[in-house]
Amino acid sequence: MPSPGRTRRHAARFDRQEQGLSTFLTAWADDVPVGTAQVLWQGCAAPEVQARFPGCPELNGLRIWPPELRSRGIGTALIRAAEERVRAAGHPLIGLGVDDDNGRAAALYLRIGYRETGCRYLDRYAYLDDDGVRHEAVDPARFLVKELAGCAPGPM
Repeated sequence: MPSPGRTRRHAARFDRQEQGLSTFLTAWADDVPVGTAQVLWQGCAAPEVQARFPGCPELNGLRIWPPELRSRGIGTALIRAAEERVRAAGHPLIGLGVDDDNGRAAALYLRIGYRETGCRYLDRYAYLDDDGVRHEAVDPARFLVKELAGCAPGPM
């Protein structure tokens, strides 16, 4: 039986994409999905980020599974696919949030051209666990941006 939490999460992502608010990306190995990410076209929801980077699309929800497939270029390929879609839509910047306790992800983002902005915020979100129970979470995070080649530079 499918998890109510996962099913609802994917339904919400599908709804956002159908409304033109996001683009959902999936990485495949043969016919098996091994990673996902999405571009949120309206940007990061945090007011601190919106104030500094209005209109900057956000790469969000990058996940690779199973964990043993990490560090094989799948995440980088999803990031590049997101960047290309944002560039093609005429946006000069793409941004992403990284939790303070996710040093491995931060190192990847910095290595492929994202830069620190000094913009810190609390990433607030809710999720449903596998039993359908709602949980609230707050993670300290920082917002990184990358200027996209072929587009005019954005604000810093």
